[in-house]
Amino acid sequence: MLKSEEDVNNKAVLLDTSFFLRFLNDADPLFKNADGYFRYFLQQEISMVVYTIAIAEYCVGGDVTELPLRNLQILPFNIEHAKKTGEFAKIVFENKSKLKIKERMIIPNDTKLFAQADSENSIDFYLSSDTESLKVFKLLKKLSNPKFQFIDLNVPYSETFGILEF
Repeated sequence: MLKSEEDVNNKAVLLDTSFFLRFLNDADPLFKNADGYFRYFLQQEISMVVYTIAIAEYCVGGDVTELPLRNLQILPFNIEHAKKTGEFAKIVFENKSKLKIKERMIIPNDTKLFAQADSENSIDFYLSSDTESLKVFKLLKKLSNPKFQFIDLNVPYSETFGILEF
């Protein structure tokens, strides 16, 4: 379970591309979870942030106009994010053999996104359904201790935040 409900107000969550792929497809098995998180964040006034990298990834197969932009803050990649990316990428490259992940572009797909979440004071959560990304996060958590918490979209929001649904 993550922070208590009163602790999440005035916070932000960074939503990754996998969130939007599920949220915008009601036939996806994780649509219900994505919709639940979206509604919970709106209700709790937790700012939802999307980084420009996720927008670019989404636009490979979709259109930017499909994204719920009126409910999102857009976060561009900046120099602080780049410096933190270098720190995270070094850790990941030095420990890549321990990860047992599928071959992937580690810097663009993981460390840049984690660096943004870690560099922004308001971001306490990172929401994704990417299990390979979760492996990278766990390594970073062990060796660098990023300040944000990874939320796995495979887990319903009620379980993540310890809420009883009636």
